[in-house]
Amino acid sequence: MLPKLEEISKRRRVVGLSQKQLARLAGVSQSLIAKVEAGKTEPSYLRTKSIFDTLEKLQREKELQAKDLLQPRVIGVSEGDAVSKAAAIMNETGFSQLPVFDGRHIVGSIAEKAIMDRIVSGMSPRELSSMPVAKVMTEAFPQIDEKTPLSLISALLQYHSAVLVMKRGQVIGIITKADLLKVFSD
Repeated sequence: MLPKLEEISKRRRVVGLSQKQLARLAGVSQSLIAKVEAGKTEPSYLRTKSIFDTLEKLQREKELQAKDLLQPRVIGVSEGDAVSKAAAIMNETGFSQLPVFDGRHIVGSIAEKAIMDRIVSGMSPRELSSMPVAKVMTEAFPQIDEKTPLSLISALLQYHSAVLVMKRGQVIGIITKADLLKVFSD
């Protein structure tokens, strides 16, 4: 279902287009855009869809993407590292979670919560600290492309503590909930 025709004028202004520019990009006449915005005509479904598709595409292009938000310095641990090493890195960096690698491949993640859950369940800190990360890690963070829009990133971060940004199969950055909040505080 398409939005109401009244939305055309608002969305056109948000993306910074004149009526003439929108008409050219949508493949319709400028006079049609003017008449629709003035409420003097109702275009066919196909023309209306073309206008809204054009506006939506332009809004997506204008939206922040993963490449605009990512932190390029990704600090992680190997699955064979001791939990004490992961805890020390978290303590030094202030990060609450880390990706876990097997060489260059992401195999999981480890978070303060996973470590604390083990302690709360009765495991001795000494035993836990020498345990390999592989025995404590949880699922890997979701992996996204550098062009992934902010709207999708924020949806993923509702369910995951971080997302990894990938380019040609290589990790080029990480985005956490804290990084997302910085967008709103700038």
